[in-house]
Amino acid sequence: MASALLVFQSVEFAHPGMTTPLFTELTVQFPPGWTGVVGPNGAGKTTLLKVATGELTAQHGSVRRQGLSLYVAQRTDDPPEYLEDFIWAPDAAVLKARLQVQEDWPERWSTLSHGERKRAQIAVALWREPAVLALDEPSNHIDAEARRLLVLALQAFTGIGLLVSHDRTLLDELCSQCLLIDPPDAVLRPGGVTDALEQQENDEKAVHRTNEALRGTENRLKAEAQRRRVIADQKASAARGSKQKKIPAHDHDGRAMRNLAKLTGKDAYAGKMVALMNQRAGKVAVQRSELTVKKRYDTGIWVDGASFIPRDFLLRLPAGSLALGRGRQLHFPALTIGGTSRIALTGANGLGKSTLIRHLLDHLQLPPDKLVSVPQEIPADDSRALLESINRLPNAERGRVMTTVSRLGSRPARLMASALPSPGEVRKLLLAIGIVRGPHLIVMDEPTNHMDLPGILCLEQALADCPCAMLLVSHDESFLKKITVTGWHLEREPSGDTRLVIKA
Repeated sequence: MASALLVFQSVEFAHPGMTTPLFTELTVQFPPGWTGVVGPNGAGKTTLLKVATGELTAQHGSVRRQGLSLYVAQRTDDPPEYLEDFIWAPDAAVLKARLQVQEDWPERWSTLSHGERKRAQIAVALWREPAVLALDEPSNHIDAEARRLLVLALQAFTGIGLLVSHDRTLLDELCSQCLLIDPPDAVLRPGGVTDALEQQENDEKAVHRTNEALRGTENRLKAEAQRRRVIADQKASAARGSKQKKIPAHDHDGRAMRNLAKLTGKDAYAGKMVALMNQRAGKVAVQRSELTVKKRYDTGIWVDGASFIPRDFLLRLPAGSLALGRGRQLHFPALTIGGTSRIALTGANGLGKSTLIRHLLDHLQLPPDKLVSVPQEIPADDSRALLESINRLPNAERGRVMTTVSRLGSRPARLMASALPSPGEVRKLLLAIGIVRGPHLIVMDEPTNHMDLPGILCLEQALADCPCAMLLVSHDESFLKKITVTGWHLEREPSGDTRLVIKA
């Protein structure tokens, strides 16, 4: 491997049509090892990886890199370049074994699970020994065993690695620093994502405390300036009154008050104090303007309109079998989904989870507009069409969708200005449209894939509070434990077939 180098110098980037750049004046030198790239959906994480590897060119500033630079995309629609070469290369045996890549995968790419495709993507990239490797959500679709193997493979990488992931544990295991993106700013912080986010939160709280203290000082100074202005006006009125009224020679008190008013008018002491208070308040206002106070948005979702729970079952499916290809079968018992069912569908990659989901969707007993179905992957053309369809919604409905998207951690204005939403944003849009229409059933295949960390926390809260039925397919055990009650688990039989086991 060639010696690695990756340096950003005053880099600025904005996609066409954007009114503000995703990042500006970004200067950072990436050391060997893994750097986590963290931020909400639409903040520019994927864009930064593409700029780092040369797939996109910054409008301003410079990017210095040395050696082969590779970007591994989130999407797995097409087989990676050099997959055939990798399969038959003598020096690829260890990686093939480590990531369990089979020799017939190029011929049957369309039949592979998304987890299998992701392992192939990463294996080919590592085999090419890049100096700079940028991975976009590498743990998407990967089951627990494959994830363990992936971590071992990535820990052995000796170049400069950039890692975008929603997987907090993976970021903590691999990364010695994290670049936290919050457009138009990006800050490099030491440690894994847990340490980096904790430090960011502490810094933001400190800024908020300083801002509130300065705001109080500014308000007190303005109030004092106003008080002294009133005093100055009263004294000026008294001075004018004393001039108009003739004071008798024997009225010594009246003469004293007139002389005091004259003296005050001469040195304009009260007026000077007003100006001084205003000057001090202005200085405090300048101090406040120099602070970067991040606006934080409301999170959490109340699923409006979903209070009606149908009395009848949403699904009654007799026991049966499904073909999985290569002569394998998926056997399942009688299955039912009630109006408040909370079901987790689990199992290793390749056992037929997505096949079963498609079969279940074909046999549901509910109106189409009462179903929210979010698949593992959404093609780019469908993503563009979804964004266009939202733009055509009536204003009130579009407003509710955008409010829901905001509560999932994305900024609606930035999202609607994009030509192609990120995979995480598309998932939020699909979920938001269904939520505002009051779903009876939510089906999500790998719901946390492509989602940013704030979005995952909001999603957990939304689904935990949702009164409708849910069927969630996921490898994220902690996520499922917070939401689901019943488990449908796929197990491989000695014959190679798959069997569905129901666990309460």
